[in-house]
Amino acid sequence: MVHGQGGVKFQNWAKTYGSSPELYFQPTSVEEIREILDMARQRDKRVKVVGGGHSPSDIACTDDFMIQMGKMNRVLKVDKEKQQVTVEGGIFLSDLNVELSKHGLALANLGAVSEVAAAGVIGTGTHNTGIRHGILPTQVVALTLLTASGEILECSESVNADIFQAARLHLGCLGVVLTVTFQCVPQFHLHEVAFPSTLTEVLDHLEDHLKRSQYFRFLWFPHSENVSVIYQDPTNKLPSSSASWVWDYAVGYYLLEFLLWISTFMPSLVCWINRFFFWLLFSSRVENVAISYKIFNYECRFKQHVQDWAIPIEKTKEALLELKAALENNPKVVAHYPVEVRFAQGDEIWLSPCFQRDSCYINIIMYRPYGKNVPRLNYWLTYEGIMKKHGGRPHWAKAHSCTRKDFEKMYPAFPKFCSIREKLDPTGIFLNTYLEKVFY
Repeated sequence: MVHGQGGVKFQNWAKTYGSSPELYFQPTSVEEIREILDMARQRDKRVKVVGGGHSPSDIACTDDFMIQMGKMNRVLKVDKEKQQVTVEGGIFLSDLNVELSKHGLALANLGAVSEVAAAGVIGTGTHNTGIRHGILPTQVVALTLLTASGEILECSESVNADIFQAARLHLGCLGVVLTVTFQCVPQFHLHEVAFPSTLTEVLDHLEDHLKRSQYFRFLWFPHSENVSVIYQDPTNKLPSSSASWVWDYAVGYYLLEFLLWISTFMPSLVCWINRFFFWLLFSSRVENVAISYKIFNYECRFKQHVQDWAIPIEKTKEALLELKAALENNPKVVAHYPVEVRFAQGDEIWLSPCFQRDSCYINIIMYRPYGKNVPRLNYWLTYEGIMKKHGGRPHWAKAHSCTRKDFEKMYPAFPKFCSIREKLDPTGIFLNTYLEKVFY
């Protein structure tokens, strides 16, 4: 008999959202998950599955039953010939990266954070950058899904194909993802080069930058023209030591938190803080070589509110210039650095923000110095308005104000996804407050 724990307080990593599940479970087997689902049905409770709890929104919150998948975290199979790995849904990518390295394999692309579970990464559409690379769910070639009824479905391009296209970005509302099979590539090192530029230069020569580097992104420092361009490309060079740069960066971030706390009393300081930190940390060229996952990942040093929308790539220049103009025309609206701009290849995953179009992700943040909330509503609404105007779609893991009406316009395949969801979970056992706004 599986036992749940009461009195657990769940909070996401940023401590911006939380909930108090009635019962908190850490199952070790499929049989235990089935028991939990049976118990939920008997007590008329909903169930929310959570992995690393890193999503900066309430997508993982529930006051009913919570299943944390951390004890179902094994590597089940490594197929060196096909270069594929099958894992349990609860494995953190940080652990998977190390295991793959032992077999001379790697994931072709990773997000910035690896303390996230495999099932959660695909469920929210995690992405990085690289116009020849899709979002992380595009690396999934098969998965198994435990439905509300207790049935296990094998899903791939050739088996349960429609469910596969839905489940590759599942929002946690189709069932419990038990296993995921990723397509890998041979292990590789990356050469990272970061150098200063201007927003005008980058936007005027965007196609050149996209062609020049496989994993190109850039950081724009609001209230200025300053940009840090980042190229990351496979290399045969030996790993280099960047210890002094990392140390400078860490010290800089402690100073940043203190200055941003002061700016909560004097918001006009933010534009100077952005410029100062560009000069301090980003105004000179920096190079680094390391194994791929160590370059893809970087440490989020303190808590933040985040929004991240994907727009058609051809709208990049227009949207960013509009955001810049909006900040210039509204001096009371302050924006912390950086605005992170990344790119991803179009795909056929039904709820992917990159569905059937190459996309530009524009990620904005407002830090929470020492946990203090900073006014952000005007910035958020200004940004969302620009993103919607240019055909944007919000990142599913991050905060947004969209409802079903918005998603029906944004996603041509939204009705197909809803149909699959209603078929697999007719009583809505896997819904929560966040998902009710999406589907109702």
